[in-house]
Amino acid sequence: QVQLAESGGGLVQAGGSLRLSCAASGRTFSINAMGWFRQAPGKEREFVARINWSNWNGVNTYYADSVKGRFTISRDNAKNTMYLQMNSLKPEDTAVYYCAAVTSVDGRYDYWGQGTQVTVSS
Repeated sequence: QVQLAESGGGLVQAGGSLRLSCAASGRTFSINAMGWFRQAPGKEREFVARINWSNWNGVNTYYADSVKGRFTISRDNAKNTMYLQMNSLKPEDTAVYYCAAVTSVDGRYDYWGQGTQVTVSS
């Protein structure tokens, strides 16, 4: 089993920055990749960014078009922690942000955190 805990959300003005953290515990050796998702009120949960977890082949990342150039995903395996640096925030970024982990070979996210609220005011 893997447990995930997000932190770092809050209220920020448009153009500001926030850094989200996701701490993983439990059977962390089984993690293949981790990602960030977000869900705004009345909308479906959407993909934000993904990062591989293995140290064998270096870091590989992928971003949704809506956040490219503004958000950066990173990881610190020694601390079992993933980060999402969010810059140039827009009101449209307001959502609950969720951390997720991939442990199965099919690449599906099978562990989720509780979420952290990010609110961007104009």
